Amino acid sequence: MFDIHNNHLNNIGMYLTKEVKSEIFANHGGKAENTGSAEGQIALFTHRITHLTEHLKKNRHDYNTERSLVLLVGKRRSLLDYLKKKEINRYREIIKVLGIRK
Repeated sequence: MFDIHNNHLNNIGMYLTKEVKSEIFANHGGKAENTGSAEGQIALFTHRITHLTEHLKKNRHDYNTERSLVLLVGKRRSLLDYLKKKEINRYREIIKVLGIRK
């Protein structure tokens, strides 16, 4: 039983590795080191939101994760609002690429 539990932890442990983050920022933030760009942050939040949504489909009563998901969606919305106010073309591009509703 202990081995099964260990394998379960390994499967869910590191869904967001350093390599995945670098790839997200390289694809959406210009380059992997540009971790502060709004597009990179929005893409990272979207990746995390997708992961948490899948987790909640399996674990409906995980209220802590649900709260984390709501907070992440709020952070992403704030960044999207900022981008919309500052540079509408970048906003439209990131919405289209990530497939986020307006």
